[in-house]
Amino acid sequence: MQNQRWRNHSFVTEFILLGFSRNPRTNWILFFLFLFLYLFTVMGNGLIVTLIKVDVHLHTPMYFFLSTLSLLDLSYATTTVPQMLVHLVSKHKAISYVGCVVQMYIFLTLGITETWIFAAMAYDRYVAICSPLHYGVQMSQTLCVLLVVSSALCGLICAFIYTVFAMSLPYCGPNEINHFFCEIPAVLKLACADTSLNDQVDFILGFILLLIPLFLILASYIRIFIAILRIRSTQGRIKAFSTCTSHITVVTMFCIPCMVMYMRPGSEASPEDDKKLALFYNVISAFLNPIIYSLRNKDVKRAFLKLVGRSEDTQ
Repeated sequence: MQNQRWRNHSFVTEFILLGFSRNPRTNWILFFLFLFLYLFTVMGNGLIVTLIKVDVHLHTPMYFFLSTLSLLDLSYATTTVPQMLVHLVSKHKAISYVGCVVQMYIFLTLGITETWIFAAMAYDRYVAICSPLHYGVQMSQTLCVLLVVSSALCGLICAFIYTVFAMSLPYCGPNEINHFFCEIPAVLKLACADTSLNDQVDFILGFILLLIPLFLILASYIRIFIAILRIRSTQGRIKAFSTCTSHITVVTMFCIPCMVMYMRPGSEASPEDDKKLALFYNVISAFLNPIIYSLRNKDVKRAFLKLVGRSEDTQ
């Protein structure tokens, strides 16, 4: 009966992404701004991955997770920014229905995977500071790979659930998405059906995928701070704490906007606020992560200078 009713609707075959502005001059300014951010994101994260791969001194669990995070950030931005750049300077701002579904799924997969990678990085710092003598044994290569693979599997499965629940609804028009990419809260506003169940699913999954990793991160850092306070040397405390501040900063920039976006009721969402939040955890976070980790990390700086020295020697 319900399937027959849905067949009577004319389903959309493509969506129009409204983006940020209808003013061509404003769009060109935004184009060059986001192009700079994207190019720096690709170069910065690509450089971190390269340095960690070529420098044997960086072949440790901490840098293994950092290289994974950089790959995720690079992929995360690439899922949305190139299309956004094209739409900023072209009149045709459409994306096919299938393309929208694929973009939504990949974006969610990478984002969910990243939240669990943050938890794995916090656990790595916990073991390094609280059990330094057993660090090499506890953070084995097998465990590190297992944590990354399980994070990715969680991302693949949960993103599939998110996407299926969102795209199983009928979309019969209008087809204009007030966003710069196919993000679930913006797409759901176009559904020709009640989305209260989707709001509940989003909240439950948001609790599992955001609050649980954040709880694990918080628990790890409580233990870490207790251990740091027991260090008698002031210099030792500063050194131990400095290894954690970069991670805390990155987690805060990424997770808090995601919580606001995915754990509030759809009726309370503002399109303009949603765009700003999405820019923060999709573009700005991926742009700043290489800066945060490289500026505060002597090992990464040393590896970069070593790489530059090698390239000069070969010339």
